[in-house]
Amino acid sequence: MKKIIIALAAALMTAGFVSAQDLATATETFNAGAEQLNMGDKVAAMASFQEALSMAQSLGDEGAELVANCKKVLPGLALSIGKQFNNEKKFAEAIEKVQQAAALAAEYGDEEVAAEAESLLPGLQVSEVLFAAENSFKTKDMPAAIAGYTKVLELDPNHANAALRLVQCYSGTGDFDKAKEALEICKNLGKGNDATKVLGNAILGKANSLNKAKKFAEAYAAAQSAIEYLPDNANIYLISGNAASKINKIGDAIKNFEKYLDLAPTAGNAGAIAYTVGALYHQQGNKDKALAAFKKAQGLGFAQAAEMVNALSK
Repeated sequence: MKKIIIALAAALMTAGFVSAQDLATATETFNAGAEQLNMGDKVAAMASFQEALSMAQSLGDEGAELVANCKKVLPGLALSIGKQFNNEKKFAEAIEKVQQAAALAAEYGDEEVAAEAESLLPGLQVSEVLFAAENSFKTKDMPAAIAGYTKVLELDPNHANAALRLVQCYSGTGDFDKAKEALEICKNLGKGNDATKVLGNAILGKANSLNKAKKFAEAYAAAQSAIEYLPDNANIYLISGNAASKINKIGDAIKNFEKYLDLAPTAGNAGAIAYTVGALYHQQGNKDKALAAFKKAQGLGFAQAAEMVNALSK
């Protein structure tokens, strides 16, 4: 019996020694985490705190204080790492870490960190999708960019820049109907003027290409559409006037050329355009307006106008 008692006492002494040793190791691990945190290595620090927590939890009551200290620091540290990843544009990692922070905060009763983590998550999700969409836009992968910006607007309906990017994407691919839909969103989000210019210039570019390709009916229709978005752009009226004259819309051609001259009175081709207006009026049989237009062309230095001025002045 005596031997049994002695053996039991020895076992208890050994257990106490091991327990004390384990607590010391856990404490050292915690302190290592604190030092890593002080040196700015948050990821390594969190790993150390998590290891210290696991060790301390296995010690029962003896590790209770260390457990409490670990639980106090871990949610905030996870959140801080998430913010760091966000600043580094590592959005997937940031989301994962902030989600971890939210879970730890809920488990350990840290209401402040829980609230901040939940408030950050929507913005991080938007940033992740937006970042990918921007990369697709830069590499001209328009289908991927469109999908990305559309997703951004689903996550955040008030994201004005994503709406503007959609106008750019759709305009760039020639899908003007979709661009117009995106334009309406931009108008509601304070980006209407910028979006209008993007769409107008895209349609103008199409009108110009059609005009050069001698598809005059289509060029005229496109130019007239562009006027809705860029009413003060002189080139639209020049393209429209040229296309209209080619499809025998003489009145429309005159109107557009005259508008061009109003907007660009000192343009290098102003004299030639004024002469064209004179020729179109003459074609209509309107001598007075033809003469006025030819005189204007002459005043702008277009030498050929002199002959017509002399002829119509008799």
